[in-house]
Amino acid sequence: MFEFLQYEFMQRAFIAAVLVSVACGAVGTYVVIKRIVSLSGAISHAAFGGVGLGYFLGVNPVLAAIPFSILAAISMGAVREKVKISQDTAIGILWSVGMALGILFINLKSGFAPDLFSYLFGSIITVSNSDLYIMLILDIIILLIVLLFRNEFIGVSFDEEFSQVVGLHTTFINMLLLALIALSIVVLIKVVGVILLIALLAIPAAIAKQYTYNIRKLMILSTILGVILTTLGLVLSFIFNLSSGATIVLVMAAAFLLSYYIQD
Repeated sequence: MFEFLQYEFMQRAFIAAVLVSVACGAVGTYVVIKRIVSLSGAISHAAFGGVGLGYFLGVNPVLAAIPFSILAAISMGAVREKVKISQDTAIGILWSVGMALGILFINLKSGFAPDLFSYLFGSIITVSNSDLYIMLILDIIILLIVLLFRNEFIGVSFDEEFSQVVGLHTTFINMLLLALIALSIVVLIKVVGVILLIALLAIPAAIAKQYTYNIRKLMILSTILGVILTTLGLVLSFIFNLSSGATIVLVMAAAFLLSYYIQD
């Protein structure tokens, strides 16, 4: 029944499922509570510019996506703070510019990008050992920052105006949260791809939020749900020979609908 576990690529895929779920649980909680899912989507699409830059420079696209995604996230935060345009307009600009830069970088690089499709739509079974190490390091960084700034993140998520009144540097905390979202996106990018990863960041936390408002419990439940649903999607994609990224997202969407049905 579990003979697929004998394959090394499946073993790596299951480890990746756990690692991405940690990022989803820690950061996705604040994304859902603060209602910045669309903003996270813009950062995820902008991250494709980093993937393209990696191809152009001949380095690991995941590594190149780290500074590029953080820069895009901070730029998005600066635009929201300084420029007098609506948030949805700023999101649309960042979204399209990031994708356009990625395509441009890839066009400038001679030759064919063989695994480009996996960065767009995800392919958890192609995750390499080096990808797993990068995911692990980013998870550790994410968890450390979440623990160190736990109270500050809670403050800006639930009542940003009051947090500012009591002396919290809300601009810095918001920027830091956006940077964490960018790091989480890099963790997720090889699993479900740029196009689909926002579901992995938001759905487990959205399901967990129906059962608890305690931040610590919400993160733990989101992580557990992420592991279960990502693993289930991975197994189904292997059995039925389907795209792993799309299958994982559809499994999560089905779980989300089922959770609402149970609640009603």
